[in-house]
Amino acid sequence: MDALDTFLQMGGHAKFVWPAYGLGVLGLVGILLLSVKSWKAREAEFAKLKAASLPQTGNDGATS
Repeated sequence: MDALDTFLQMGGHAKFVWPAYGLGVLGLVGILLLSVKSWKAREAEFAKLKAASLPQTGNDGATS
């Protein structure tokens, strides 16, 4: 248990190291969330473009 406490203290620099790790993780999570949001928006946009470019069929199956 003493080894864990020594590690967590980071040689007396824990008050600088752990917040830096926290900010790093927070930044990475933020980038991940923005990327997923953008990906879903582009996916929806692509689906609209794909639907608009396909030939439209009527009830009888003929293209118009």
